Formats: sequence, C-alpha cells, structure tokens
Amino acid sequence: MTASTPESKKEMYSLLARQVHALTEDEQLVIPNLANTAALLGETLPDINWAGYYLVRDDTLVLGPFWGRPACIRIPYGKGVCGTAWQKNEIQCVPDVHAFPGHIACDSRSRSEIVLPIQSGAKTLAVLDIDSPFPQRFDEIDSEGLQIIVNILEKNCSWEHFELR
Repeated sequence: MTASTPESKKEMYSLLARQVHALTEDEQLVIPNLANTAALLGETLPDINWAGYYLVRDDTLVLGPFWGRPACIRIPYGKGVCGTAWQKNEIQCVPDVHAFPGHIACDSRSRSEIVLPIQSGAKTLAVLDIDSPFPQRFDEIDSEGLQIIVNILEKNCSWEHFELR
C-alpha cells in the first residue's frame, strides 16, 4: 500500500485501525494480538524495515513479537529511542537515528524511528517500535495513526493479567 499524500496516508491508518480492531476485538491475549499487529504493520506500512514490540520487565525492555530482521533482545530503561519513550512516557519520532544521543543500532540499515508507549492505567507495559531505512520517514500523521492503533491495543488486550516471565 502506497501512502504518497497526507490524505491517502490518513486513509491507510484508518484502514489499519479497523483491521487491528477486527483482529483484537474477540481476543484478549496480549502476545497473539501483538504478533498479528506487528505482522499487519510490517506488511502494510511502506518504507519500513522493522515493526514490533518491546515489553517491560523490571527495569528493562525485552523483545516481544515483531516483523523484520532479528533485533536487540534487551534495552535498558532510558536508553536508546525505545528506552527514552518508556522513560518520558511519550512518543519519540526520530528523523535521523544517527543524531539521537545514545541510539542503539540493532539494525545498521535503520535511519529513522518512531516509538509509542503502550499503557494500562498510568503504567507503561510495552512500546511499539517501527524503523525505516529512510531518514525522516515518520511524521505527525504517523504519530496520530499509530496512536489510534496503540489505543485499540490498550483497550482490547487483557494487560491487567499480563506478566512477562
């Protein structure tokens, strides 16, 4: 799917949100929902090379379901783009990862990245991480569209019973 104009990009995210909702509305288990969503994002979003989740375990993010090449398994709190999104509890949209202080290069091909916290109540339980081999790939439309997808996951998954062991 190509999203060359802001309108078509918004339409793409609207369709993705409906698909994520359909995939998760009757299934509360976290891991299957994250796995299906990572695959859907990876197969749908143009110009990306990785889409997946890191799950909070103690003071570390641990690799969860993803689409793409093998990735870093653990990311400390506050480190790299993912750890910073967790620490600041806010979206990190990075146009050039090489200019991001402390960037963790799991894949040297990645040039830009967007990371969104996933919460239950006020507690961050995971992050959605998407990488692109192109600089400045992500913008406000991506932030807004992906936030809707995160909101669906926060609502449809049974996070209160989820614990990474």
